[in-house]
Amino acid sequence: MKKVLKVIGIIILVIIILLVILFIMNYFNSMKPIIKDNYYEDFTTNSELEKKYAGLGKYEVSQVDYKIDNKAIKKVRVWYPSKLEKENKEYPVIIVVNASNTRSLNYEPFFKRLASWGFVVVGNEDGGTGTGESTSKTLNYMLNLTSDSILYNKIDKDNIGIVGYSQGGAGAIRAVTEFENGKYYKTMFTGSAAYSLLAKNMGWEYDAKKINIPYFMTSGTGSSDDSGTIDIEVEFGGVAPLKSIIDTYNKMSNDVLKIRARVKDAEHEDMLVKTDSYMTAWFMYQLQNDEEAGKIFIGDNAEILSNKNWQDIEKNN
Repeated sequence: MKKVLKVIGIIILVIIILLVILFIMNYFNSMKPIIKDNYYEDFTTNSELEKKYAGLGKYEVSQVDYKIDNKAIKKVRVWYPSKLEKENKEYPVIIVVNASNTRSLNYEPFFKRLASWGFVVVGNEDGGTGTGESTSKTLNYMLNLTSDSILYNKIDKDNIGIVGYSQGGAGAIRAVTEFENGKYYKTMFTGSAAYSLLAKNMGWEYDAKKINIPYFMTSGTGSSDDSGTIDIEVEFGGVAPLKSIIDTYNKMSNDVLKIRARVKDAEHEDMLVKTDSYMTAWFMYQLQNDEEAGKIFIGDNAEILSNKNWQDIEKNN
């Protein structure tokens, strides 16, 4: 009997050790970057404007962290044009909503590149953003900066955008539609936002009818985003099937600028990199009145309509 108990004890000890090792490995993996510093240099396109907005902008970039008393957020992290520090000028803001189990530290090059186009780009360390709550609190922090912050009086409160990927896409929609400070958002972009059934099952339910700001919604054609399921309200259809962005698009008012499109040959994990250029251009057009960026989206000759990287496009302007 003692031998049996000893064996059981050894087995339990081994299991505990393995669980500890797994926990440590997961922790260190969560601290690693998911994209390399110059990730944008690998992007290829034959479309002139998509190529332009895929690279770096003209601004040198600085970064600052603010530790806050919130277990989910931990830090509000901000990337901004360095010249902001010496200017008496407000800059447009983009709030970034993390995908599942990712934090701003995992994709810092993304923030830096986007800030180089003249934006104050804001992230946090929350790996579970679907409810929109941590995003709302992050926005509140930025709206209420005090005079000891280098960013005090440098935030253009009339030009704030929000971008989210996967779970963060659902979180972005909820941040816009379910919180009082959602009224500050002027425009939104999502990459493969978790579709309605998935979001509901995960506790991130949103109502697309409530979206009343210009919205560019994207997803990928790969099976991880669209499994080909016939009835996506009964069976899992992938993270962001075509039917879901069609449904979101149709539920939105036609009085609001809206665009839906899918990236060809893109799996779910490809979306951040493959939509990066047009995401940047969208915010350049919406928050900086960049007319050239607007040529990608507006009119019968909009570049996106003839871009071979994109398909299943519908827009109302």
